[in-house]
Amino acid sequence: MKREKFGIVLPIVLMSYFMIVLDNSIIFTSTAKIGADLSLNTQALAWITNAYALTFGGFLLFSGKAGDIFGRKRFFMIGLVIFSISSLLVGLSPNGPMMIAMRAVQGIGSSILAPSTLALLMDNYNESMRTKAIAYYGATGGLGASFGLVIGGLISTYSSWRIAFLINVPIGIAMIVLSVKYLSASNKFSQKIDVLGTIFSVLGVSAFVYSIDGTVYRLPALVIAIISLILFVLQERRSVSPIMPLTLFKDTERKYAYLTRFFFIAVGMAYFFLTPLAMQRVYNFTPLMAAIGFLPETVPQFIAATVVTRITDRVKTSTIIFVGTALMFVGALLAAVVRIQAGYWLAIAIPMVILGIGQGMALGTLTIAGVAHTTPEMSGSASGVVNAIHQIGGSVGLSVVVALTASYIQPTAAYNVQMIWITILSAVAVLFSLGIIKGEKQPKKETTEEQSRNKNLNLELDESIKQN
Repeated sequence: MKREKFGIVLPIVLMSYFMIVLDNSIIFTSTAKIGADLSLNTQALAWITNAYALTFGGFLLFSGKAGDIFGRKRFFMIGLVIFSISSLLVGLSPNGPMMIAMRAVQGIGSSILAPSTLALLMDNYNESMRTKAIAYYGATGGLGASFGLVIGGLISTYSSWRIAFLINVPIGIAMIVLSVKYLSASNKFSQKIDVLGTIFSVLGVSAFVYSIDGTVYRLPALVIAIISLILFVLQERRSVSPIMPLTLFKDTERKYAYLTRFFFIAVGMAYFFLTPLAMQRVYNFTPLMAAIGFLPETVPQFIAATVVTRITDRVKTSTIIFVGTALMFVGALLAAVVRIQAGYWLAIAIPMVILGIGQGMALGTLTIAGVAHTTPEMSGSASGVVNAIHQIGGSVGLSVVVALTASYIQPTAAYNVQMIWITILSAVAVLFSLGIIKGEKQPKKETTEEQSRNKNLNLELDESIKQN
């Protein structure tokens, strides 16, 4: 049934997703104060982010599938409870070990919420309303990351970092109450959890993320990751109920949407992390000034995302993605050519406007393409894949750019070279976006489920004709 109004479901979903994205972004500008308050060294501080990233990335594929089996409303509410309680304990942590442990639990809550929120949108909206809802979802992710920097800068300057985590508690409680009252129970699909696939995916993705973000034993972690992921793919090929159906990658549009998203978010994460740092080191901005200095990216991104939600039923998704990634490339190229010595307005602000417009256009529509043509039984798994690629792409992008520019001691030279590599990554994203255009033009084959459903409908029709 086509819905003419979004109702309360969309605000519940978007607010829950905004909460986890915002929380992940705030940590960037709050790290220094956390270290000072809890007497943590650089290695311990890194684990505040790494512990969250390991569990978030590691459990995403499992969580996407589990929502299909146990019911998305129920699993979504479990995620809200875990995330809210762990946020409270993070905010009250008296020492580093407790905070790191609770950040790991918080990552598990986020791994449930991220795919569950997207799957709930797919359950509750159809056709053009679903497309618009998913566009809002993607825009919310970008805005949460952007505003997280600003809010983190404000908190770091004027208040305690603990507030950034404690504020999740009343929001989480409100979302739980609204979910109980307004979310309808979703369908459960009679499938079993792929235990071996779950073990291999959690071990493989977690080890891979650690090999990028970790501090010691990174090479052994990479070896474990490669072996585990190979075993995971082999298991998914033979599993009756895979947590990541490999058929997701047979659709050309979805396949290229995943590849584009990987490099798109690699650019986004590297730029979001390195640019505020450069503003502080090169221009001597305070954390708050650097956060405010990001508004030329945030405001255009919000405007572009809002416009996109209104035109998705008139303009092809692939076209919007291509234009968005191309604008992101132009913005990055301009920053690389102008160089940071030219001053904030020329080297940062103007490229930010172009980047922001491009990111606002592409992020939501990449989500739409990533779950395109999926059946209800596969929507949770597709949501898990979208979020897993988002998480891994960001970690890989940031780590690669940092590793390739580690030899540059001087902040000015480092940022200039970093922007060159970010430009290269954005060019790759543009190239893969052309594959989405190709995939959108190809005729779609019926899935086995659709064939079965149509066959049953035809049999029922034939029987009805005979009876009459």
